[in-house]
This record gives sequence, structure tokens and C-alpha cells, in this order.
Amino acid sequence: MCRSIKTLRPPAMEHVDDEDIRAAALQYVRKVSGFRAPAAHNQAVFDRAVDAVAGATEQLLAELEIRGSGGRRPTRTDATA
Repeated sequence: MCRSIKTLRPPAMEHVDDEDIRAAALQYVRKVSGFRAPAAHNQAVFDRAVDAVAGATEQLLAELEIRGSGGRRPTRTDATA
């Protein structure tokens, strides 16, 4: 489906930031909605969908257990602490 969305989990990407997650969420919402840029009357719902997908993606990446990695991947807050 969304071939331009990059795999964000290790080992494909060792460091993922908010920009990477938001870009993937935006691509997903664009694909599902069929709109590259929504009309003004749909902008708010489009933005909320991107935020929701980005939040779900961040949670998924934080909770995934990657075999051979010794546990869950560190979250951005863990890496900066």
C-alpha cells in the first residue's frame, strides 16, 4: 500500500525522531483519504488523523520487542535521559 513509508523499527532505522514518525503518518493519511492536500473544510480532521496515526506509531515503536536486541527499543525520552 504505502510504498513511500519507511520502516521505522530497528535494524532498518536505529534512530527515529518526531519528523520521521510524522512523515510516515502523513503519507498514511494521504493514502487512506485520497487527498494530498485536503480542502480547507477538511483540514482540521485531516490534521487530527495525522496526529492520531503519529501517536499510535510512536506507541507501537516504543512497545515493540525486537528479537536479539535484549528487549524493547528505547523511547526518545529514554535515549535523551
